[in-house]
Amino acid sequence: MKIEQLFTGCLAEMAYYIESNGEAAIVDPLRETEPYLRMAEADQAKIKYIFLTHFHADFVSGQYDLAQKTGAKIIFGPNAKADYEIYNGSDGEEFPLGKGKITLLHTPGHTMESSSYLVTDDEGNTPCVLTGDCLFIGDVGRPDLAVKQGSITEKDLAGFLFDSLRNKIMTLPDDIVVYPNHGAGSACGKNMSSETFDTLGNQKKTNYALRADMTKEEFIEEVTTGLKPPPQYFPNNVRMNKSINTSIDEVLHKGTTPLDPATFKELSEQKDVLVVDTRSKDSYANEGTVPGAWYIGIDGNFAPWVGALIRNIDQKIIFIADDELRVDEIVTRFSRVGYDNTLGFLNGGIPDWLAHGYEVDKIGSMSAAKFAELLSEGALERPVDVRKETEYQSEHVVGVGNFPLDTIHSNFSEIDPDKEYFLHCASGYRSLIAASIFMANGVKKVTDIRGGFNDLKETKAPLTEYVCPTTLL
Repeated sequence: MKIEQLFTGCLAEMAYYIESNGEAAIVDPLRETEPYLRMAEADQAKIKYIFLTHFHADFVSGQYDLAQKTGAKIIFGPNAKADYEIYNGSDGEEFPLGKGKITLLHTPGHTMESSSYLVTDDEGNTPCVLTGDCLFIGDVGRPDLAVKQGSITEKDLAGFLFDSLRNKIMTLPDDIVVYPNHGAGSACGKNMSSETFDTLGNQKKTNYALRADMTKEEFIEEVTTGLKPPPQYFPNNVRMNKSINTSIDEVLHKGTTPLDPATFKELSEQKDVLVVDTRSKDSYANEGTVPGAWYIGIDGNFAPWVGALIRNIDQKIIFIADDELRVDEIVTRFSRVGYDNTLGFLNGGIPDWLAHGYEVDKIGSMSAAKFAELLSEGALERPVDVRKETEYQSEHVVGVGNFPLDTIHSNFSEIDPDKEYFLHCASGYRSLIAASIFMANGVKKVTDIRGGFNDLKETKAPLTEYVCPTTLL
């Protein structure tokens, strides 16, 4: 039996391909179907099942399109309801796959339909369990995403999760490998490890949520404390995962349309169209961009920031790319979080835009050393750190305020468009995003600090360290 973990770094997501004796199963597929079709073709296998651990909130999964192309049966756990044909497996139900089998373990808590899948190989061994968002490496799934007003609460879900872990997962052999759906960087948990798999035995030793002497009340308190509001696009993705969406092939066909500079300019000036510049940090900073464009670079955490910042899931989007060979990838990554209304890209890029005589917006740029020097002289009007509040509290430059990128829209009334802002993050990716949104909203004097806080720590800029009171105990 072949078991392959397919890791997508931008989403910190793991899908799975399982094959035995000419039959294959896909677990938690991404939106695009081609990778799975190619894998099955290489193995001369037929995709028999598409297993979902739950209705995902942080990405749009590809089960419907994949089922249409393969005839595979879509399997969910109990309680799942969708607008397309699914099969609701029952707790303990076995699904034959070649010479092996996959057993559904109903593990509610993250959501009520959440299920894990125990793999039995061709020799009758159980090498691994796919735990979805029930159990991560170093953490467990957050229990607040499936809360229903006037009905189920996050504490109810946390209680169900405690029971699922103790009664379904922790009873498995210690040497079994845990394969979760997410890793570090995902908003589906609080403190996930960067490791993408581990033995259950080691997780019992190291994962706070699996502590043997933990009471249910302690567990509920632990997993519900300190939860930050989920990204605003999560409910939209859940809705899409229960619906029949525009096929990924149609999304790609429309979104990869080349637009000449004149057409691109005309569209960019329409109020209901957003321009997204996906190029490298250097290209964006050095060459400038189409007026009003937001910068969200494809080589950073692209999809999560698209979802967090673009509030309308149906937003019309045109984009700028460094490399036209990556246009398919860019449209795909928009669609992974449900942004299907991409209309095309700037053909010829910024060089052709400039060749047509069109203007560009350009942010200022400053080295960390120069920033530290001017800050010490009191010569900077509005120095701002756009990292998360927790990062800022941990350590920041004295005299620099905090304006987190992830809350930029709700707090933008605090920004004075007549002032000059000097922005930094950790390394320069988020500060460019923030700077572009500042400019798009009428702030004309914006300077990005190259290298961000990482470079600032190498200067003589004074740092202040936040000490949590609990560390003094």
